[in-house]
Amino acid sequence: MKKTLHRRDVVNHILHQRGDLLVVAGLGAPAWDVTAAGDHPLSFPLWGAMGGAAMIGLGLALAQPKRKVLVVTGDGEMLMGLGSLAVIGSRKPRNLCIVVLDNEQYGETGMQDTVTASGVDLAGIAKSAGFTTTMSIQTKSELGLLKTLIYKESKATSGPLFALVKVDPEKLPLVLPPREGSYLKNRFRIALLGTQAALA
Repeated sequence: MKKTLHRRDVVNHILHQRGDLLVVAGLGAPAWDVTAAGDHPLSFPLWGAMGGAAMIGLGLALAQPKRKVLVVTGDGEMLMGLGSLAVIGSRKPRNLCIVVLDNEQYGETGMQDTVTASGVDLAGIAKSAGFTTTMSIQTKSELGLLKTLIYKESKATSGPLFALVKVDPEKLPLVLPPREGSYLKNRFRIALLGTQAALA
């Protein structure tokens, strides 16, 4: 499958004028890309917990059903947490969107091929797991449709969205989010719940 999109351009496009969107960024390149689009208190970048991004997104979506939740992660991280797709598909949260930036490689450990390079279809797995809408994206026009669906009112959708975006396996300068986990947690909670509720 030919890769035509640049991952940082993809993330910049999706997060432009994001409003109050809640964003979980999987460890490594997705966290750098979300930060490069603009560090934001409603972004929660992971510095560890490989495979956990989708489940953190599910927890947020269930706890905040009136808010849109976007998980941006990579193919390697998603492969580590495949079981989460089954759980999400069974719960069917209307307000959860998962975007996987698939460069077919483990970017943080030396650019070894992932199994998506051999034809494993993560969007197909998500569909089989019960995701209402699944997409495989390779063009800018398809990316525009994805952005429309991400920001659509939750009540207008019947369940979670999964989008696989094929991107070039490029090495980009790091744009690192804050490192301190407690700081990121508290910043996110205050931005989401307000000072009094977050510190209660």
